[in-house]
Amino acid sequence: MSPERYLRTFDILKLLTERNTPLRLTEIKQALDLPVSSLHNMLQTMVSAEVVTIDDDLRYAVGPRTVSLALRTVQSLDLRTVARRPLQDLARELGDDIYLAMRVGQRVIYVDRVLGNQRISLDIRLGEPLMMHCTATGKLFAALDGRLEAHALAGKLPKMTPVTITDPQQLKKEYARIRDVGFSRSEEEAMAGVVGYALPIRDGTGNVVAAVHVSVLSTRATKTHERKILTEARACVDQIDKQLGHEHRGTRRKAST
Repeated sequence: MSPERYLRTFDILKLLTERNTPLRLTEIKQALDLPVSSLHNMLQTMVSAEVVTIDDDLRYAVGPRTVSLALRTVQSLDLRTVARRPLQDLARELGDDIYLAMRVGQRVIYVDRVLGNQRISLDIRLGEPLMMHCTATGKLFAALDGRLEAHALAGKLPKMTPVTITDPQQLKKEYARIRDVGFSRSEEEAMAGVVGYALPIRDGTGNVVAAVHVSVLSTRATKTHERKILTEARACVDQIDKQLGHEHRGTRRKAST
């Protein structure tokens, strides 16, 4: 591959990441001013290598190999390092499994995990894209970002459990509820027997950059434990904010339970 062609692959990935939405060949051509024939060949090579993906509507998006590379890069970021101790403290306090989630383009992935003492037999792999309509973390990111919300509402809503929300209008109401209360809850919507809670981590300007997720066995998801989860998870988020130098006092909504 010529140096120029090699650099063009990064231009394509940068464009797909910045736009946060799948793009057609013509849209990429117009944005990067590239010949159609060479661009098409380049994209086909990138699809074969799983660097990008192409959907049924012939739109290109960031692929799993790129997401995997991004995860390894994310693992070296300050946020993951700074969050590690507060997450460990939270897992110790609650006894439940704790995850740190971040957004990569249109995908939301877990980038770190601290196991509690409940031994939930889940195979949630770090780096795998989370569903935006049934996982607590996916719903949280979608509810707090208009583009992600629109993408989720326009896409397929597979029924993962008997209580998964599959109606777009009902999901839209769920996103509104999440914005109102300030946290997300998945009541066995992604996996039977597991209740999830997610709270946002914001940067200095108030934008959501990550989330703390708590996975709880449904037999433990009582109102009393839920109140403890929300109290301790907020304290965890505040501790991460403080260590990052981000203060949002007076800007957090009080969540009703």
